[in-house]
Amino acid sequence: MEREVVEAELVLPTHLNFKKLQMYEKYPKGQSRGRHWKHLKQIIQAENFQNYPPDEPNYVNIESPPSMHPPKRICDITGYEAPYYDPRTNMRYANAEVFKLIRSLPNDYVQRYLALRNAAVVLK
Repeated sequence: MEREVVEAELVLPTHLNFKKLQMYEKYPKGQSRGRHWKHLKQIIQAENFQNYPPDEPNYVNIESPPSMHPPKRICDITGYEAPYYDPRTNMRYANAEVFKLIRSLPNDYVQRYLALRNAAVVLK
């Protein structure tokens, strides 16, 4: 019995069933390539969106309802999340250092910061 086992040849299939595509078939020269990302323009061209019905969503006609969550309040100076706001200037701030800076700003600068946020008001 041992003689039969020793004399038997080991035959492996060239394509394993549990893999869809072997590496040597994908990259014949043995070079592995990194992931190539497609730009939105390439995706749109590949999808051929002109042939889709207008009711079906795709990358061109995505519409979404307004968010149910309240908008994040962002510091007017630093850009961090701002849990506080100055009642005198109506500017939002993230910490005490920014608050000191806001209080030291002239009114012209305060108006410019508020105009960036579309919240410009005339201060008294």
